[in-house]
Amino acid sequence: MELRVRELQQLFNSLDPSPFLTKDLARSAESYIESWALPLARGSRLQLTIHVEQLDSTEAASDLMAEAIHNHYGYKADLVRAELRQMLRQGRTSLAIGMAFVAACLLAAEVLTHPAQGAAGSIARESLTIIGWVAMWRPVQIFLYDWWPVVGRIHGYDNLKFARVVVVNAAQGERSPEEAG
Repeated sequence: MELRVRELQQLFNSLDPSPFLTKDLARSAESYIESWALPLARGSRLQLTIHVEQLDSTEAASDLMAEAIHNHYGYKADLVRAELRQMLRQGRTSLAIGMAFVAACLLAAEVLTHPAQGAAGSIARESLTIIGWVAMWRPVQIFLYDWWPVVGRIHGYDNLKFARVVVVNAAQGERSPEEAG
């Protein structure tokens, strides 16, 4: 993947007062990088080449940018891992509540199985059965569908955390020593 910027500061959030290596990437740069990298398979070997128009030293810039990008995406991977843990914790809690509610609804439906209760009893029994199973919707959704896109984001951020970062002086067509060798 290749990026072109006038100066390296364009890649970072100008409102972030943090030192250079821990600054947040600018939203536009982050979105561009992620749109390219997140769909790739886990363990993909990525290279990000940054063409900079105003640059003094490509070697120092490559090292600096590699560390900044690796720190940024390592942090994002940690945040998404915490999000996954929270989602799975919510899923376990929802599952416990849902199972208790399903059991209560099915027990109540069994009480209404007397044939003497007629159509009203049958409707109530079926309604309780349906309501009980609908209560399981959220935990089933979490454990069947919601977790795997989050894991995919973690893999994408891990790929970016270990991506090779090369800075090129666009004005001179100069390459960093890592890229030349």
